[in-house]
Amino acid sequence: MAAMRTGAEYRASLRDGRRVFVLGEGRVDDVTTHPATRAMVEEYVAWYDRHLDPAWQDTLLTPPCQGGTRAPLGYLVPKTADDLVRMGRSFAATTFLSGGNITHTPAYGHMIALGVLHAVCLRNASPQQVANAEAQRASIARTGRFLTFAAGAAPIGFRLREDPTQRASLRMVRQTDAGMVISGKIGMHTSPAYAEDVYIGALNGVDYEGHRATFTVAVNAPGVTVICRKSSARDASPFSAPLSNRFDELDGQMWLDEVLVPWERVFLVEPMAEPVARWLLWHQLYCWLSKAEFTLGLALACTHAMGLAAHDQTIEYLLDLVTAVQTVRSCQVAAERDPEFTPEGNCSPNHAHLAAGSLAMLKARPLVSEILRILPGSSLVVAPTDRDLADPALAAGLAESFGGGGYTAAQRSALLQMAWDHVGSALDQRESVYELHSNGGVPVWRSRLRRNFASYNELANSVVRNLGMAMPEINLDSIRNAPLVGRRVVTPPSAGPKPAA
Repeated sequence: MAAMRTGAEYRASLRDGRRVFVLGEGRVDDVTTHPATRAMVEEYVAWYDRHLDPAWQDTLLTPPCQGGTRAPLGYLVPKTADDLVRMGRSFAATTFLSGGNITHTPAYGHMIALGVLHAVCLRNASPQQVANAEAQRASIARTGRFLTFAAGAAPIGFRLREDPTQRASLRMVRQTDAGMVISGKIGMHTSPAYAEDVYIGALNGVDYEGHRATFTVAVNAPGVTVICRKSSARDASPFSAPLSNRFDELDGQMWLDEVLVPWERVFLVEPMAEPVARWLLWHQLYCWLSKAEFTLGLALACTHAMGLAAHDQTIEYLLDLVTAVQTVRSCQVAAERDPEFTPEGNCSPNHAHLAAGSLAMLKARPLVSEILRILPGSSLVVAPTDRDLADPALAAGLAESFGGGGYTAAQRSALLQMAWDHVGSALDQRESVYELHSNGGVPVWRSRLRRNFASYNELANSVVRNLGMAMPEINLDSIRNAPLVGRRVVTPPSAGPKPAA
């Protein structure tokens, strides 16, 4: 196998002097040991170590090449549909383990780097720019360094400034021989406390030499501060909170105070995020699908545990879940088996299929969660914790109330607690708020589908030819070429009347 970073090496890399704050917790001196962050660090440690586990290697590594060398599929540059299929299976296997709650993995970082390379090539930037983008991608594949993504949008305070020229998230302070010095604040992105680098995308507002400048910034660079949202509220017991105790990625902002970005980490692209997102949106849909599949798995287990396998309405609920899961699975298969190819010869998932799958998932997500809340009935609300089950005053009564049908009270309660944590906890609320809004939500995904559907003219002209008479040639390219739905525009409130002198 090609050299792969160990989990211990990743953990050690986080003790790098980074400046991290968690709202409600204050300064985090060491993310590997702090109660708000250490569990997620260990999940990422496990992600790296899984690649070294013989039981996982057929799932996570390429087939052996001549000499027996294998490489992590997450760091593959896909050239064929078969490459996409193998990569997709590896994403599905790893994201399911967290119920879709760990969305930004080091493999996601390599998808970002692939997209940056694609975006730089599309912009006809200099050969040096292309070389820098490829060097970043190759370095991530070689070292396993963890890159996360920020679109680059400004926080709300910046966007409400009276002076429109001051509303961008970043500004270039000066240029040096070593690189570009930038200052400002970028809005929410995921896992900044655990990543080593953040790619700041094209919404940041910095233009350079006729191009939009984007940046890869080291989290521990001088002048960088990471501000993470408050931790998801959770019970301290892993029995009561088996998911939220482990899977909190801690979205956050990044503040930059005269941060030097080396020229080889400045990438000139189009002033929009779409080309960079070519592969990472595919990975994201696998995370959404894992959330739905995990929900279906929990619903099936609860159906058995609650004795509802012969109940017609329960079966109807299950079929609704199966339909949602199977629809998105089919879209992923289509995206991989009917791929697109970039000008640089790389194979990418077909975004028409991705858009259809993402819209299906966004629309189904509220129903999917609601079904799991409904299915176990009132037992989901009153299920005891491990502390209650061990309480001498309650143990016998709870054993009678929750045991039976082949399950002990502890077994049935553990399943119900997991179901509650999955769709009734602060972790689920965060996921719902973020994912229903991320990437612009349904309106932007509809725009992506409109842009990527390729058969407007073909279908229309094929139909009218059946009339057996001369007809005008139909051209509907204007549908595809319409601009994407814009980001929400905020309007600074009026300053109001000036106070009397």
